[in-house]
Amino acid sequence: MSLALNERAGRLVEQMVAHAQDLRIAVSRSTSGATIVDCGVQAEGGLGAGLSLARICMADLADVSLFHGEIGGISTPYVQVVTDSPVPACMASQYAGWQISVEKYFAMGSGPMRAAYGKEELFDKIGGREQPPSAIGILETKKLPTDEVIAFLCEKLRIPPDRLTLLAARASSQAGTIQVVARSLETALHKLYELKFDLSQVVSGLGSAPLPPVAAEEMQAIGWTNDAILYGGRVCLWVRGDDDQIGEIGSRVPSCASPDHGEPFAAIFQRYGQDFYKIDPMLFSPAEMVFHNLKSGRTQTFGRIAPEILKRSFFPGS
Repeated sequence: MSLALNERAGRLVEQMVAHAQDLRIAVSRSTSGATIVDCGVQAEGGLGAGLSLARICMADLADVSLFHGEIGGISTPYVQVVTDSPVPACMASQYAGWQISVEKYFAMGSGPMRAAYGKEELFDKIGGREQPPSAIGILETKKLPTDEVIAFLCEKLRIPPDRLTLLAARASSQAGTIQVVARSLETALHKLYELKFDLSQVVSGLGSAPLPPVAAEEMQAIGWTNDAILYGGRVCLWVRGDDDQIGEIGSRVPSCASPDHGEPFAAIFQRYGQDFYKIDPMLFSPAEMVFHNLKSGRTQTFGRIAPEILKRSFFPGS
């Protein structure tokens, strides 16, 4: 019997905690007994912490790695994700579908604790809800979780605090930047889900996107990590489906299908008066999509990368 998502992630957390000093992370206990792993809020974190954080976010169902690439002639690292379990890894676990707001605290929640919460409508379509004895969550946030946040999560997850582990990082940290950019494949699957594509047809997935510099502040980090996927993300999916359906939906998946495509995310954000929810939600997907149909042997490619926009965003004046 295969391990549940939270159990798989928990085993990887144990390895991470055992090498906390090497990873430059900090492990602590809340007053109520929850485990808090600071990967990039107050702790420095690093590349290793970011790779582990991304793997935990996908319940250890994907390989995450860095490789050398370039943007407009400038050497740039890339984050690559490979999985044979794309739907549970990305949609049941990695997708940041839980906005956690408690008093003045805010975080985007992801990781396998979402499967334990199970209140999102998408679980009705993909399955994967769990009732685990322990839960593992990832928080994209500028602050470590408070006692009130932990109490809120434990109530929603129906577990005692000593059974909750939370890993936290800012987007403007090495680890936080990696775990966000590692979402290229997840954004593709989420876009397909929104377009009513049957995700059970997706067998395997590979995604890559350029890793931007670590930003000096959070809004800049959000802009750069979005640009990495919108204009540099490449995703390959191996599917068993109908070629005509793939052709019809495929052209609507890449970010270039959105009217908001075409300039750095920071400029788009400013144009809408810094109201995130006014931006076309169909923008948030990779730049390029490739479908390999295992039924027919046909490959279909849609979209394009935009190195000129990435270069303008990441390396202005270069």
